[in-house]
Amino acid sequence: MSKGPRELLNDFMKGLEDVQQTNKNHIAAFMRLLGASYKPEAVDVKTKELISVGIAAYSRCEYCIVYHVYKALEAGATREEIMEASMVAVAFGGGPSMAYSVTLLKDSIDEFEKDFAVEAEA
Repeated sequence: MSKGPRELLNDFMKGLEDVQQTNKNHIAAFMRLLGASYKPEAVDVKTKELISVGIAAYSRCEYCIVYHVYKALEAGATREEIMEASMVAVAFGGGPSMAYSVTLLKDSIDEFEKDFAVEAEA
């Protein structure tokens, strides 16, 4: 049986922690790059995460999909915005991008959306 979105997200985060034990400089450099890339400047964080969702779907990177769906929801993106971003990826990536969008990406929204539902209602 394949892993669900939350398990994939947790595996990715734990993997970063584990590899940091032996490759601290590499992980730190990667985290600095992410920090600089996702800093809100001319483009806000929500838009950057939607771009990332599209790239993840196009690349068919399972860990990227679950991570960036989670971060997009955290940044305030809606289900509709996330799915639309993934459909732009489908325009470039065809069937494989569609397959990931209608399965893992959709399942990730289903799984993580409830994590942010209280914040949205407040």
